[in-house]
Amino acid sequence: MAAVDKSVTAVIIDDDALVRQLLGTILRASGVEVVGEADDGDQVLDVVARTNPDVVLMDLRMSRISGIEATRALRRRSERPGILAMTSFDTEAAILDAVSAGVNGFIAKDAPPDEIVQAARLVAQGEGSLSPRATRFVLNQVNQVGAASSKPGPSPVLDSLTDRELEVALLVGKGYTNQEIADQLMVSLATVKTHLSSVMTRLGTTNRTQAALMVDRALRGESSLK
Repeated sequence: MAAVDKSVTAVIIDDDALVRQLLGTILRASGVEVVGEADDGDQVLDVVARTNPDVVLMDLRMSRISGIEATRALRRRSERPGILAMTSFDTEAAILDAVSAGVNGFIAKDAPPDEIVQAARLVAQGEGSLSPRATRFVLNQVNQVGAASSKPGPSPVLDSLTDRELEVALLVGKGYTNQEIADQLMVSLATVKTHLSSVMTRLGTTNRTQAALMVDRALRGESSLK
C-alpha cells in the first residue's frame, strides 16, 4: 500500500466570496486542507499567524490592501508560507511586481482546477510555479541575455555567487524544478536545495524565481527587480 503524503494546508485570500468557495472546493477535493480564508489583504498577517499554512493563495487585486502589499508585509514576518499569486490579469508588470514582492508562484484564476492544485502543491513544497504566460515572460527575460551570459561583466550580484550557484539560478530561470536541476547537474536534490538556499541568502531574496530574475537582470547589466 502506497504511503499517504502529508496533507498540504492552505489559506485563501480573495475579495470574492464565490471565488473563495470555488477554490476551497477544488482544493479540498484534491486532498488539500483549507485552514483559513480572508476577503482582503489587511487580514493576511492575522490568518497566517493563526493557521500557519503551507501555502497562501493570494488574489493580487483587492479593495483595501492589494495582494502585492500583503505579500511584502508577510515576507517581513517570521512566517514563511509559500505564496501563490492568483489574478485574472497576468500582465508582465503584474508578474514582475508579484515576483519582486516575494511570491513563489503565479497562476491565472481561470486555470483548470488540476493546474491550480498542482501549482498550490508545488509552492507548498518550496518549488516555483508559473502560469504559461508568466513562464514565457521569465524565459524571454533569460533568453534575452544571449551570448553575453557566457561572459558576464563585473557585477556585485554575480560576484557574490559561486559558479555552481549561478548555474542553478539560471536553470531555475529556465523553468526547471529542483529535481530537474538535480538530474541536469547530476547532483542530489538536497544539494540543489542547499545551493538555492545559499543563492537566496546571498541575494537577499525570498524565493527561487525572484533570485533567478535578479541574476538574469545582473547578466543584462541591470541592478534590481524594480
